[in-house]
Amino acid sequence: MAKFKFVEWLFLWLSETSHFEFDWDAGNKTKNSAKHAVTTTEVEEVFLLGQAAPLGVQVSPELPEERLGIVGATAAGRLLHVVFTLRKGKVRPISARPAKKKEKELYETYIREITKGV
Repeated sequence: MAKFKFVEWLFLWLSETSHFEFDWDAGNKTKNSAKHAVTTTEVEEVFLLGQAAPLGVQVSPELPEERLGIVGATAAGRLLHVVFTLRKGKVRPISARPAKKKEKELYETYIREITKGV
């Protein structure tokens, strides 16, 4: 299982970005649907709804390309764990699956914290 290290810039990037462009190809467009019944629309909603919790940068296993992780809700309220990379300013999803218990707890804590000041 991949391990992530929190990085503040990811939090800032997610909270300050209002427009995301996505890089889908035949491989990453169908893989998540086939493996985890997660659609490309759901993956995009996690970013576009603006409440994704940043997990950070993947530190294990090590890979040649930086991978980032977030947990966020879809429009239907389904919580997803999304791993992606940034290529030429676009979000390129690597994998997306339903969030596990620990990830759900992290997301709920994150949402409580960001809504405290509202």
